[in-house]
Amino acid sequence: MRINRIAAVSATLALAATTAAVLPAGQAAAPQPKTLAKHLVAPLSAAVDDDGTAYVTQNFAGLLTKVRPGKKATTVYASKGGNEVGGVSVFHGKLVFTETASDAKGNPSKSWVKWIAPSGKVRTLANVRRYENDKNPDGKVTYGVRTIDETCAGQWPAEAGPPKYDGAKDSHPYATLQTDEGTTFVADAGMNAVITISPRGKIRTLAVLPAVPVTITAEVAGAMGLPECAVGQTYYGEPVPTDVALDDGKLVVTTEGGGLGEQMPLGSVYRVGLKSGKVKKVVGGLFAPVGVAVGRNGDLFVSQLFGGEISRIKHGTTKVRTYAEAGLPAAVEWTSRGLYATVDAVPPEEGAPNGKLVRFRR
Repeated sequence: MRINRIAAVSATLALAATTAAVLPAGQAAAPQPKTLAKHLVAPLSAAVDDDGTAYVTQNFAGLLTKVRPGKKATTVYASKGGNEVGGVSVFHGKLVFTETASDAKGNPSKSWVKWIAPSGKVRTLANVRRYENDKNPDGKVTYGVRTIDETCAGQWPAEAGPPKYDGAKDSHPYATLQTDEGTTFVADAGMNAVITISPRGKIRTLAVLPAVPVTITAEVAGAMGLPECAVGQTYYGEPVPTDVALDDGKLVVTTEGGGLGEQMPLGSVYRVGLKSGKVKKVVGGLFAPVGVAVGRNGDLFVSQLFGGEISRIKHGTTKVRTYAEAGLPAAVEWTSRGLYATVDAVPPEEGAPNGKLVRFRR
């Protein structure tokens, strides 16, 4: 997922609100959350350490911020090149995060997974973009309308992107997860894959997430300016993985659903085998899920960025219910102290940034 794309679609929030109204009816909303930090610039990821210290990325500002209970928020890392900082995770004090540089057009051009040593020095764990350029895990996946003929393709508007294309070399690491063994899992929104990084920085592809099939209706064609010949065809969008969590020996991965997934509920939650990389869908029909957390009893908490809520999927079920209504929720992290979340995660087009880190009590 490209950050500039998220900012651009803030204008679609009226549509988001309309779609949110038809999401499954939920349970009673969670208690009013407590605000732990505010005035954050695009807090799209967060992590909480054992002692309750929270770390929040301010993606658009290129900052990693530390929030300690009862203390003023402080800056842990600031990108010198104005790069995006995101994908933070913490494991017994070890901080890992992602950094992504963009070209003049705002497209991701370089990306790394980094960590902060006990001395405070920032070190690079792996050059993710280099791996993408070498391997391109989804390079054999065809997106767009796979069966489109030349005549119809010739009528396809340039602003809608190519009518059919193979996975491009594009890396945007969006979330990280650390394990006891020292492995770091990364959900890369540009690569459309989940990768693993060893403690020595060796990268391998665990899984490429499935393309998202969407039937092009007359309404979709009209909204996108597509030719009449496209109606009835199936468009395969990029999955765009956005977060990763660990649950009962498997990974839980959210996918946002590509560009169309920012305008309609095409997001999903998958389970991925830690060794096999086998992918199985848990639920679909979510509106831009960008954060997932696993509760103590195995319940899943999922933020729907443009759905206006944090959802709850009870353990062993596929029923999506409302846990709490929230404006533009992004990161979610379960702890013994309750559910931490970031809200108002997309800055307004005008006015000061109003992103917040909040906590819902258990």
